[in-house]
Amino acid sequence: MKVLCKEANMGYEIILRHREDGWIVAECPGLPGCVSQGKDLAEALANVREAIAGWL
Repeated sequence: MKVLCKEANMGYEIILRHREDGWIVAECPGLPGCVSQGKDLAEALANVREAIAGWL
């Protein structure tokens, strides 16, 4: 399953994918290689926000 999530405070689109093992992968396609994951939605979004900050 793929979900698009527009992060208003960061201005980047985030794509969320649910993996078979239960983890959620969060990818920011506007920043090549900027990918993270989490056990739930909140953790995945927090982790990808941190990845975006590191990428920038």
